Amino acid sequence: MNIFEKLAKIQSSLKVPKDQNNNFGKYKYRSCEDILSKVKPLLGDCILTLTDDVINLGDRFYIKSIATLNDGDGAVSVSGFAREDLNKKGMDQAQLTGSCSSYARKYALNGLFLLDDTKEIDSMNNKATTQATKQAVKPTKQENVTTAPPAQEKTQEEIDKGLAVREMKECKKKNAILFDIVADNLGIYGKTPAQLSLYQCNKFIDEFIQRDK
Repeated sequence: MNIFEKLAKIQSSLKVPKDQNNNFGKYKYRSCEDILSKVKPLLGDCILTLTDDVINLGDRFYIKSIATLNDGDGAVSVSGFAREDLNKKGMDQAQLTGSCSSYARKYALNGLFLLDDTKEIDSMNNKATTQATKQAVKPTKQENVTTAPPAQEKTQEEIDKGLAVREMKECKKKNAILFDIVADNLGIYGKTPAQLSLYQCNKFIDEFIQRDK
């Protein structure tokens, strides 16, 4: 059984329920630690490693985490990115970096083991948004009120795709010539980042970063 067959077996067997609760957003989520605790018994003779790297794109710094499944004969790797929120209150710099690393590692594990994550960002605090909504000016009786349908929440894949699109735009600003070279090598020259899949965006970013070192 090769590494891809072993990965497929783990993907089909792995179940990670969302047992964590976000009291502000009123939804459930899973953490990086939840995924690791469930996948360890399924690894068999495979080794799972997680590594972090700091990536600079434009004026922004990202944590790039790589999840790698290795059986000694072959390996499969998937990367995930996350950017530190410098305005996050109640955390020192080490906690910010640790939180960012946890996000990036979870995204990498999600991609490697095909775990879906809707209503994610687990430490998001929606309290300010809720308070702002409550404080909105109420219409008078004379006004005609039209209730708009609630906006559909984005899935985690859509959130990740938006981040990847922004990162590709930063790549083009940083080195437009290298951007075109990488795009041509990957067969996506002439397409906008929004037209690409999340996998294509991440593959482009990985190759661009390697060539730009």
